[in-house]
Amino acid sequence: MNRPLRITVIGMLLATLPGGCTPYRFGIRSLYPPDIQTVYVPVFTSNSFRPALGERLTEAVAKEIELRTPYKVVGSPEADSILTGQIIRDTKRLTIESPTDEARETEIAFAVRVTWIDRNGGMIHEGNVPLPPASVDIMQTAFVHPEVGSSIATGQQEVIDRLARQIVSLMESPW
Repeated sequence: MNRPLRITVIGMLLATLPGGCTPYRFGIRSLYPPDIQTVYVPVFTSNSFRPALGERLTEAVAKEIELRTPYKVVGSPEADSILTGQIIRDTKRLTIESPTDEARETEIAFAVRVTWIDRNGGMIHEGNVPLPPASVDIMQTAFVHPEVGSSIATGQQEVIDRLARQIVSLMESPW
């Protein structure tokens, strides 16, 4: 075997050996911090006068965690981590009005502050890379069109479902 080919083959073999890099993970677990198994999600608080928004958002987030992550949602604050949230603003704004002053399109918007901490009250970390900051503000909107059968309740549920997906996406490890 000639010298350049031998060097190339040895280099390829050395490249396949495990090195000093972080261990490779695959599957759904690779997206999330490995030291977390359980998440406690207390009922999200709400500054809104609209009833049950916090409860509805909490339920949607818990279902999304169970559906998309390897974590188990538990009912005890003794879990590995605690995900808390607060609806800090909800608005309903008329965007399109008919000539007879009826709503043709209404915008529903929620702003939520979310905090994900470990059981000791510290930020969730993976190695030296911090996951989302201790508190993250997120916002989602949806449009309601009463003329085609949608209502404020369906618009609120659409916003809640979008927020739940966004909150659970924040739980993923950074690349």
